[in-house]
Amino acid sequence: MQHTPRNLSARLATAALLVSSVFAGAAQAAEFPTKAINMVVPFAAGGPTDNVARSLAEAMRPALGQTVVVENKGGAGGTIGTANVARAAPDGYTILLMHIGFSTAPSLYKNPNYDAFKSFEPIGLVVDVPMTIIARSDFPPNNVTELVDYVKKNKDKVSLANAGIGAASHLCGTMLNSALGVDLLTVPYGGTAPAMNDLLGKQVDLLCDQTTNTTQHITGKKVKAYAVTSLQRVPTLPDLPTMDESGFKGFQVGIWHGMWVPKNTPQPVVDKLVSALQKGLADPKFQERMRGLGAEVLAEQANPKALTDKVAQQVPQWAELFKKAGVQAQ
Repeated sequence: MQHTPRNLSARLATAALLVSSVFAGAAQAAEFPTKAINMVVPFAAGGPTDNVARSLAEAMRPALGQTVVVENKGGAGGTIGTANVARAAPDGYTILLMHIGFSTAPSLYKNPNYDAFKSFEPIGLVVDVPMTIIARSDFPPNNVTELVDYVKKNKDKVSLANAGIGAASHLCGTMLNSALGVDLLTVPYGGTAPAMNDLLGKQVDLLCDQTTNTTQHITGKKVKAYAVTSLQRVPTLPDLPTMDESGFKGFQVGIWHGMWVPKNTPQPVVDKLVSALQKGLADPKFQERMRGLGAEVLAEQANPKALTDKVAQQVPQWAELFKKAGVQAQ
């Protein structure tokens, strides 16, 4: 092909533009962040994940030198807010804080409008939160043994609340039904707060929810508590047995939380967010706050590889559980 002065000039101009854009992108990444960062929580305000997010946003601020603003975008088990982040500009100014529902959405929704493996860049794991099995304060059973006997005799009458399809309480409830060998009357709500309010108001019988949301109600004697879903007892609730020691060997539901940014976010920006996350998790005030809520800070797993491995492991595990439980994708 013959290169005329005109097309050669055009090629050189295009090359110069590409080089300048690369350098501009690198410069922007080097300066990151220069403004506030939005941390999207794909659930309603006041819920367990929101509690973690607000504490984490404050803990990360010193390392970033900018404010981290928590933005609640709930709906459809967290998929609406998650999809919103997937479509955001890949510049580091929109980050996602999501829990285990990130791994269950592929099984629960036919088209969540994002790909769990292809739409995001992982930043790292944040915390792991055990669940507690609780009931309205006047519910007859007083321990797990009595609970099992009662629900089997009254399975058509006992109601099990959750915060909606894909919520942590829904996942735990699915495992609880499977472990008990029953199919309790499920009452879905549009968030954790209304589900808890109706439990406190004695409108529903049972709820399986994160310690970040239940500890204050348990210690305040406002609900009846039966067990935690971790394999070890929770320090803030030392008298509450595990499901494992209550006869359900191996029963464990940990609601891990992770952080992501949109795919193609520049690596220098990802690196800065990873560093800020690690420094935030090391903050004594954040650690104290999480301990008080019964959550385990995953400081050693606050990196992209750990989060990638977690998702890859859990997506097929939950798919198999839902299949056995007869849960159909919506």
